[in-house]
Amino acid sequence: MNRRNVLRAQVAVGAAAALGGAAGVAAAAQPSPAGKPAGPLRVHVVLYDGVEELDFAAPYEVFCAARFFTDREVDVRYVSTSGPGVVRAAYGTRVTVEHGWDPRAADILLVPGGGYARRDSPGVWAEIRSGVLPKQLAAAARSGLTVSAVCTGTMLLAAAGLTTNRPCTTHHKARPDLEKQGGLLKNGRVVDDGDLVTAGGITSGLDLALWLVRRELGAEAATGVEAMLEYEARGTVWTPPCAGRR
Repeated sequence: MNRRNVLRAQVAVGAAAALGGAAGVAAAAQPSPAGKPAGPLRVHVVLYDGVEELDFAAPYEVFCAARFFTDREVDVRYVSTSGPGVVRAAYGTRVTVEHGWDPRAADILLVPGGGYARRDSPGVWAEIRSGVLPKQLAAAARSGLTVSAVCTGTMLLAAAGLTTNRPCTTHHKARPDLEKQGGLLKNGRVVDDGDLVTAGGITSGLDLALWLVRRELGAEAATGVEAMLEYEARGTVWTPPCAGRR
């Protein structure tokens, strides 16, 4: 464990203690919810040129922090359809992607947004015009995989045909486009339709990831991450009526 992880672990224990003394400390290593797989939770965050920094960094941080509040292994990695290399994000941040495209090795595929207002620049529109990422997303769908998107990342799912006649949401300026493409718009901050989970708004990546942590690793893990990050999930999570598993 490197120095950064040591420091984070110390913060995690402090956060757990703040949640309720000895009981809170015990919450830092809660087992996975009943019925959930015992193997690692594998999260692949998709990167491409022009991706919004907050869209991918916030969920990445949440899932990584969740490791301290569950006994289930959490494997979080950046992936790209172009394979390992360097991605230049919307505000110029350069991110090294060490892993290639391998959605069959993922439990959650998370697609950030970015650049939707700049049609001639790198970002969502460029990826839609290229067609490579939408095609790969369409081919990735399978039983056992949750495909999720932050903000205008949902428009990449729409281009892949994954939101047609499905409850979903996106950034408020892209909502008319999403509806035209067959998405069933819902007004939740996060819209959970089982194997399709979307969130609307740039900062909604925090709420999407916290919801998925809660769903996959349990409420104790989610509240532990909230305490560690000093952030409380906001907005409504829309789920289908009579969604008994939630």
